[in-house]
Amino acid sequence: MPGFELFGPEEKKEVADVMENGFTFRYNFDHMRNDRWKTREMEALLCQKMNAKHAHLVSSGTAALQTAMAAAGIGAGDEVIVPPFTFVASVEAVFMAGAVPIFAEIDETLCLSPEGIEAVITPKTRAINLVHMCGSMAKMDEIKAVCDKYNLVILEDACQAIGGSYKGQALGTIGDVGCYSFDSVKTITCGEGGAVITNSDTIYNHAHMFSDHGHDHVGNDRGAEDHPIMGLNFRISEMNSAMGLAQLRKLDKIIDIQRTHKKIIKEAMAEIPEVTFREIPDPAGDSAGFLTFFMPSETRTIEINKKLAENGVDGCFYWYINNWHYLNQWKHIQELKSPAALPITLIDDKPDYTQVSVPKSDAIMSRTISMLIKLSWSEEEINQRIENIKRAFA
Repeated sequence: MPGFELFGPEEKKEVADVMENGFTFRYNFDHMRNDRWKTREMEALLCQKMNAKHAHLVSSGTAALQTAMAAAGIGAGDEVIVPPFTFVASVEAVFMAGAVPIFAEIDETLCLSPEGIEAVITPKTRAINLVHMCGSMAKMDEIKAVCDKYNLVILEDACQAIGGSYKGQALGTIGDVGCYSFDSVKTITCGEGGAVITNSDTIYNHAHMFSDHGHDHVGNDRGAEDHPIMGLNFRISEMNSAMGLAQLRKLDKIIDIQRTHKKIIKEAMAEIPEVTFREIPDPAGDSAGFLTFFMPSETRTIEINKKLAENGVDGCFYWYINNWHYLNQWKHIQELKSPAALPITLIDDKPDYTQVSVPKSDAIMSRTISMLIKLSWSEEEINQRIENIKRAFA
């Protein structure tokens, strides 16, 4: 991770094919595109790789999240359970849908815990946004049981976990609807892009319409198409899809490299007495984009994070004080700061986000460091990295 480390002639070839023979808009213009349909190709390949019925590409992972919620019927006033540890888009998209984010505790999977979810369910709870953080999965069986009990929609935010699986089923395809991100630093990249993936005909039909101003995409005359619903413009371009298509063909190779590199480093770090590792419910399904470990205390975590940097171990993240990935740094969300009034401001009994308390999550994240696993490391570089890690702990 990220996929740009493996950029090569394959991506250039697909992009050039659009430039030389195709058209940049994903719909229509049949007479100008010479049967080049990169978005359709990538969607079909995504369905094949993930063993899913439908995939729909959009302009970003954030667009995928907002499209997925609308397509699943999640909107004004609905409560959506979210984790305090995620990229901020997972929460912003809920606000923009007119829904109400409700924060719940995570566990040592670094994902929402079954107990945390059940503890915050109310009669207004409509869905959970289950984020598979840093390439690995939540406790899916237990969480599905809770959601089935309360009839909750499971939106799987697998934006950081494409290529991962749980008991043989691709992450993103286990719940009602899933989302992937293909931005510049994801496991595979379109430059910018995302996808909604689902086995539901209804959700898929809503998704492709909602992300294109409500167009029903019937026939080959865009101006004559009907508009069964309202929507927005979250379309991806053929240029982005062309790059993504070449990258998606490399996904299996990327995951294999990540797993190999992570295994070597993890085995070396397992010899360090004070290090323990993130819980992974299905180790065989870990996409291995990150190696996440715990220290015995917050003080020691801060110290080790500093020493790793001093010893040349780059790509380490102490999420607890990271501006974009943990609740305690999200002042703009806590204070509902926006250039215009958000829909949630019309709700009288809305949560006070300045008073959110997630002590279990704080206790976990204050001791957590994640190490990015790179694709481009040579054997020599991995061995040197291990030596540098050992020096940091000496």
